[in-house]
Amino acid sequence: MNAAVNSGIRAVTHVDLSVAIGGLTLRNPVMPASGTFAEGLEKVMDFNRLGAFVTKTITRELRAGNPLPRVVERPGGLINAIGIPSRGVPYFVETTMPHYAAYDTPLVVSISAPTAEGFASLAAELSIPGIAAIEANISCPNIEEDGKAFAMRAESTEKVTRELRKATRLPLWVKLTPNTGDVPEVARAAEAAGADAVVVANTILSMAIDLKTFKPCLGNIMGGLSGPAIKPIVLRQVFQCAKAVKIPVIGCGGISTAEDAIEYMLAGASAVQVGTATFLQPAAMTTIIDGLEAFCLRREIPRVADLIHGVVIEEADEPDLAWLDPVS
Repeated sequence: MNAAVNSGIRAVTHVDLSVAIGGLTLRNPVMPASGTFAEGLEKVMDFNRLGAFVTKTITRELRAGNPLPRVVERPGGLINAIGIPSRGVPYFVETTMPHYAAYDTPLVVSISAPTAEGFASLAAELSIPGIAAIEANISCPNIEEDGKAFAMRAESTEKVTRELRKATRLPLWVKLTPNTGDVPEVARAAEAAGADAVVVANTILSMAIDLKTFKPCLGNIMGGLSGPAIKPIVLRQVFQCAKAVKIPVIGCGGISTAEDAIEYMLAGASAVQVGTATFLQPAAMTTIIDGLEAFCLRREIPRVADLIHGVVIEEADEPDLAWLDPVS
């Protein structure tokens, strides 16, 4: 403990909340998860306080999304099967972008396509002034791989990321799925192919059944679970990915408080995305930003980036087996 603390003088009176994600510097590490942020929230929060905007996922073609019902609430979170409804690129460029241009916050565009070439074409088309980074949602089905999501396999992840990297000079974030056996291997594949960051992770495949009708609660039968219930799972995946790659990891899954965000950063995340919490607490992101700053001031941490990889891992003592009965 330093002399300033011993004397009762606060050693830290200002916290630098900025973080670097590849070549992009954000004013703070808090941003919305794709698909959970929309116009109108400016009534309850100052958009200029966010680290970045992340758009709803955009596809080239018009998409209606999945059949209704699309969302069901369950203890600990929501299961959704929205299905990436999209009005296409022209609507986004002509209508959505001007709305966000009024704010001094980097705009990250989330994109999806059924083929690697489709991803590349979309990234190239959206590499325009006003876009700060591309987030590739590769958790979507890949028609070249029997409908399996790109992010389910390292090989398909590397292929689509390589095509994206050739198509754009913008910072490239690759959003991974938690629904595969080796997320760190997939993260390494994205890094090897040129990703500037990986987002860990999307929703966890789930299902719910209505006990009155015996029918699935969702029109699509299955959906993705988000919210507090998935946080311990994704936190573990962030920790593993942050050890596996050198590029930044952005944590996404079950974050609703500053304490959640801090855990993710200690596990190795350079930034966090907030989704389901915004539906319940529209100002959740700015509340989290305030909480991050307050925590750092309280703990005498001058930069929020100092939290990254801050988890303390101590070697555990070997268990004492003396109490066990000897095997006869």
